[in-house]
Amino acid sequence: MEKRKAKAVFMAFGTKGDVYPIAAIAAAFACDQKQYNVILITHSAHESLSSHLGQKHVEFCAVSSPPVLSADQNNDVEGEAESSFLLQKKKITRDHRRECYSLIERIFGDGPSLDGDLIVINFFALEGWSLAECFSIRCVVAAPYVVPYSAPATFERQFQRELPLLYKYLIDAPSGKVCWKDVIHWMWPLFTENWGSWRNDDLHLSPCPFTDPVTGIPTWYDRPHSPLVMYGFSKEVVECPAYWPSRVRVCGFWFLPIEWQFTCTHCREISVYDSSGHQFAKDNLCPRHLELQKFVEATPIFIGLSAIGSMGFLKNPHSFICVLQAVLNTTNYRFILFTGGYEPLELAVHTIAAEATFDQMSEDCVPLYKGRLLCFIGSIPYGWLFPKCAAVVHHGGSGTTAAALQAGTPQVICPFVLDQFYWAERMHWLGVSPEPLSRNHLLPDKNDDRSIQEAAHVLSLAIHDALLSTVKTRAAEISERIFLEDGVSEAIKYLNVELGLN
Repeated sequence: MEKRKAKAVFMAFGTKGDVYPIAAIAAAFACDQKQYNVILITHSAHESLSSHLGQKHVEFCAVSSPPVLSADQNNDVEGEAESSFLLQKKKITRDHRRECYSLIERIFGDGPSLDGDLIVINFFALEGWSLAECFSIRCVVAAPYVVPYSAPATFERQFQRELPLLYKYLIDAPSGKVCWKDVIHWMWPLFTENWGSWRNDDLHLSPCPFTDPVTGIPTWYDRPHSPLVMYGFSKEVVECPAYWPSRVRVCGFWFLPIEWQFTCTHCREISVYDSSGHQFAKDNLCPRHLELQKFVEATPIFIGLSAIGSMGFLKNPHSFICVLQAVLNTTNYRFILFTGGYEPLELAVHTIAAEATFDQMSEDCVPLYKGRLLCFIGSIPYGWLFPKCAAVVHHGGSGTTAAALQAGTPQVICPFVLDQFYWAERMHWLGVSPEPLSRNHLLPDKNDDRSIQEAAHVLSLAIHDALLSTVKTRAAEISERIFLEDGVSEAIKYLNVELGLN
């Protein structure tokens, strides 16, 4: 019987910013280690990755759960809305975990695990940790940002009181073995009831990791190694404190392959490949998007907040566009707005354009307000666009932040959730952006003229501060320091070391 290939599963959940960098690593690993079967497990909403991954010989496996769950904050009966949301979340979580188990069982359940088998998870795919334990597979963590949650202040005291033997097991761990630093840095949710009941009831594992499922006593006889944690950001940007676990590795930013970043296939063919099929980066777009190329020659300000639409925050896209209009009325700026596939925002753009009877450049380039606001319904590489922009206004996603840093372009950040607040504060601390905006500075609570004018005033001041020479100089300095880093290649090196590969 022919020995099966080793398998590497990359399991990543969340928004594009959470998933796409992990997909880029999966693709690079498949190219580097052709003796592996490589699989990506993620939401069906990221189906557009399938063709790109297929070209790199990575299998795409989808689960039906949505990338983001958001309660309807506008429901008139608040208590009923909250109850309904919690019930929905519980069901989605149960179905999600069942699908994850089925996929991992299909992949690894055909025989004993191999030494080279691997599951790589991001912080929103903690199912993968317990599933790796269930099927005796090595597990590695990969994340494009610092862990986006922290343990409650009472966690250690409660842990020590309720699990004194396990606490001692982790505190006294020998060098290189899993220890309390690992738990407090990122693993602590695995010790909560939310995960414990699933581990016990469905996977038939001990409710608490590192304990015997029968006795509940720590597995003194079998101490696992401290798990490898790879971060996809630059040491030039994020400090790596000594209290982090010893097995944390900082790789540099994980940028996507350039060919993944075009919605227009003609632009991709022109910009990415020459006639012989070799990859390179050209500065031209296809004839259908020459007006877009011409627009950016005037060094516009980029606006990209579409990702927060899917999270339930961009409830009134029309008022958001009115804020941009108010800024244009009092400044000489030009804006390029990416709608990012968020349909309510695209509908608002087309509605305003129809009312203005302004000729559209193309079906995906919509000019507004005498051509000073260009709305682009598609995507092109930030690495192509951002160096041509005066500033980047965004929500603080790790990918957008990294692209702006690499381009040396000043930023204005309005964070909404999780790691976005970290990146917003960090960019201000580095001196590449003014103080973070609060959400009502871009998305006023009321759709009246006064609220819109106040929001526009704050945004105008923030952009003015971002364009100061000191900020531009600092952004250029950071760009120069990180430009030659290759985070994806570094991640592959760490994975190869972990697996004992050449």
